[in-house]
Amino acid sequence: MALKRECIAYKTLETRALNPTARKQLKLLRDTKALLRCKTVKTLVTVLPPPVATNLSELLAVVEDSLNQLAEIELDEISDFELQPARIIVGLSFVGFGALAIVFLILYLYTLHPELNSVEQIRKYWYQYTWFVSLGVAGMLILGREAMRSRFLKRPDNS
Repeated sequence: MALKRECIAYKTLETRALNPTARKQLKLLRDTKALLRCKTVKTLVTVLPPPVATNLSELLAVVEDSLNQLAEIELDEISDFELQPARIIVGLSFVGFGALAIVFLILYLYTLHPELNSVEQIRKYWYQYTWFVSLGVAGMLILGREAMRSRFLKRPDNS
């Protein structure tokens, strides 16, 4: 049912996609993805077994609803203060993934290459060490930037 509903709107989406200048970015993203998704799903439904095709159609309805909710967001109305938690989470993620990758690299080296001492490990795997440390440093820079600018951010007045 969702597949029919989306593919019926396919022709109107084609005409909307031809004039992208007068539209918001998230609506353009939604319509472009709908154009690609409709063709792909129509092709896949004919090949897939019926239970999988039904699940794919249900998934398509969920995707459509999610993209419609995203398209309603006004990007210009999001303040810098509202984005601060997201930037902090990104910085913490960089630091965490960098540290976790270094731990896995050290675990890998000590379990599978016990014959290498520390200098030989770094000599052989310097590239991986550099990437993982750089990832952590980038996260620390993001966190430091947020720590320094949080004094200057003003909370939006809700009164």
